[in-house]
Amino acid sequence: MRLLSFIQVLLLLGLTAYVLLVSLENPALVRLPLPGGRAELSLSLGIAVGGFLLLGGVYTAFLVLPIWWRERQRRQHERRLRQELERRLADTLQARLGAVGAPPALLRQNQEGSP
Repeated sequence: MRLLSFIQVLLLLGLTAYVLLVSLENPALVRLPLPGGRAELSLSLGIAVGGFLLLGGVYTAFLVLPIWWRERQRRQHERRLRQELERRLADTLQARLGAVGAPPALLRQNQEGSP
């Protein structure tokens, strides 16, 4: 699924680059109405396409940022839970190993000093 999205993004970037190249070679004016309808903004086609591409990139970033943020938070939460679980398991293992103690034969050999 990610490969298809990657290919789509590459295709759109290629089309955008082609439109920008054509618009730079053949300058034309685009009149964009301003809010209120009383005035318009005249821009070259290349600047208009570049501006709308930038606006689309910002819009896409605002759509994707919350997803990335939630994923980052989820990973941090899972990491903290895993570290806490590992710490508790290590503490339990240390407590069990400490409670078992050494066998009596080994204790006697260590006290006598001879193997």
